[in-house]
Amino acid sequence: MERRKVSSRDSGVIRAIARGLANSAVTPNQISVSSCVFAALVPIGLFVIGGMMGIVLAIAGVQLRLLANVIDGLVAVEGGKSTALGALYNEFPDRIADSIILIAFGYGVQLSPIGWLAALLAALTAYIRVFGGALGQIQSFSGPMAKQHRMAAVTLGLIAMLVGAAGLQAAACLYVAQGALWAIVVGSAWTCWRRTRAIAEQLVAR
Repeated sequence: MERRKVSSRDSGVIRAIARGLANSAVTPNQISVSSCVFAALVPIGLFVIGGMMGIVLAIAGVQLRLLANVIDGLVAVEGGKSTALGALYNEFPDRIADSIILIAFGYGVQLSPIGWLAALLAALTAYIRVFGGALGQIQSFSGPMAKQHRMAAVTLGLIAMLVGAAGLQAAACLYVAQGALWAIVVGSAWTCWRRTRAIAEQLVAR
């Protein structure tokens, strides 16, 4: 199974966590599914808890989702706990987590249709990547708005919301958060185009 290059895999802390999980009864597939649970902390934080504490919980949810995405592969491949269904668990929870986070973020910044559009484009970037693999090509994890970039933009947007919730330039902070969502949409559309063009070029080169 092809994996995106993630520099955080080289972190000593992350590798220590992965080793601990590899030596436990926890499976890589369970870790993959946990990313959806962590993603759910975003709407829970924004719309159930609310306020600054809710935004902090949402930020934590995004970061924990990313952590789960890194650790599941380490436990599966380097911990020797891969399974026949690993490829499914590696992809499907990601699409669900992306949608939960981006749609919730869209509602949070008062641009719900754009949040839905961002979720659609995020799924499309993954579809194009996997489609290239189905054609026998090396899967492209190129950006400018691959998964880690989308989550970075959401995190920055949530931080802006946190500053606004503290009473510091609330209107300006909302515009910054909305800008982060628009950046995800535009960047994801560009990513879709880049990946599609790369597939087409390889097909013509054959």
